[in-house]
Amino acid sequence: MVAIAYSVAFEGVEARLVEVQCAVAAGLPGFSIVGLPDKAVSEARERVRAAFGALAIALPNKRLTVNLSPADLPKEGSHFDLPIALAVLGALEILPAEELARHVALGELALDGRLVAVAGALPAALAASEEERALICPRACGPEAAWIDQIAVFGADTLRAVIDHLTDRQPLPPARPGALLDAPDSLCLTDVKGQERAKRALEIAAAGRHHLLMIGPPGAGKSMLATRLPGLMPPLSAREALETSMIHSVAGLLTDGAISRRAPFQDPHHTASSPAIVGGGPKARPGQMSLAHHGVLFLDELPEFPRQVLETMRQPIETGEVVVSRANAHVRYPCRFLLVAAANPCRCGHLADPARACSRAPACGDSYLGRISGPLMDRFDLRLEVPGVSLQDMDLPPSGDSTATVAARVAAARQVQARRYRDHPGVRVNAEASGPLLDRVAAPDAEGRALILKASERLGLTARGYHRILRSARTIADLDHSDRVLTRHLAEAISYRLPFVTGG
Repeated sequence: MVAIAYSVAFEGVEARLVEVQCAVAAGLPGFSIVGLPDKAVSEARERVRAAFGALAIALPNKRLTVNLSPADLPKEGSHFDLPIALAVLGALEILPAEELARHVALGELALDGRLVAVAGALPAALAASEEERALICPRACGPEAAWIDQIAVFGADTLRAVIDHLTDRQPLPPARPGALLDAPDSLCLTDVKGQERAKRALEIAAAGRHHLLMIGPPGAGKSMLATRLPGLMPPLSAREALETSMIHSVAGLLTDGAISRRAPFQDPHHTASSPAIVGGGPKARPGQMSLAHHGVLFLDELPEFPRQVLETMRQPIETGEVVVSRANAHVRYPCRFLLVAAANPCRCGHLADPARACSRAPACGDSYLGRISGPLMDRFDLRLEVPGVSLQDMDLPPSGDSTATVAARVAAARQVQARRYRDHPGVRVNAEASGPLLDRVAAPDAEGRALILKASERLGLTARGYHRILRSARTIADLDHSDRVLTRHLAEAISYRLPFVTGG
């Protein structure tokens, strides 16, 4: 007899349906799992055997073969424990085949039969809904999976509870979605003394999702400014929150099934490896770029990051997705994020201070910032110098608008962009506009065109730099409640592309 249960295998944030087939045949007693299982899946037979022993279920003295179909799809993770156990129970005629066919299952088995939480419950629930099947998972995963409200989600504590549910002895109650987190940001822009130009750049970056690079001496407030950027961004839409949460679910980062509408903020250390930033590793997990999807990726001490890491970021910044290549598969993760980077002007950080600069100035600044390649530098829409703050400035009262005030202006600009691009799938903010669409929405007048052409000659702008100025100018016009891009908007956008005095 062959029994079939259902589970999922993950390819990036997508979950593909997997048939877990179990056959009981005459022959030498054995328990084998085939279908490209990894080490964790292969070890499932020992966990299933021990869990059956805890429930006083004896395996027959026959040969049990479990096949994970499609057999050419790699199977990774301990979440196959539960569907393998259910398929075996179906083959032993303990569970009815029709009930197994109506459910998708995932969960790790403890040796005493308890169900242990696993990653990926949210995309698994989405895959189950597409197949019009219910989902059975560990109780700890239930609040996460229940956000997909098109299907029934049942969370169980033990394998015994799953058996009682499928045999209708004691049905499980449907799981309820976890909390929706939308706590206000306690970090305020007024905490940063001075730096009004940098605060204006933050507002423009948040309004149009423009990449921002800040260069200045230590203690100027670059990190403080960056950490306040998520508070300026509007709450994620339902679709954006689901997309971001699915990535965090695959990475196992959702707590108690709670989903947040706050823009994510990722700030990896400069010693992080390429797989940690881009994604990869033994199981092709999402990296920091994907975890920052619809949020902010902050790279402090940008020149200190390995050059290989920085160069691998160039293509995902443009395409909005990262591809992790393997010999037998290509895994894609979305990564539309706002890149914010900070750097000192040189290794000591005091290149612009004649009293403290080293004897190698200005060559030390050129060599230090030279670690950032020209193509990567060109991908920053906004580039500005952040001057140092004196001790006298620290005694000044708070200045500038609060985070709430700036966030309101950013939200209004985002609403204008949403209306503008509602008929253009794939374009949500000005930073994503390109081609004829960008030429139409950001077309400058004759005076503005003359200004940008003159700036192009003096600054040696590339075509990418030219288009990034147009996108930034369009966002500045949106913040100014202007339907057209005026010369003053272009002038401000160009001012954020000037060469650095301290580094070339």
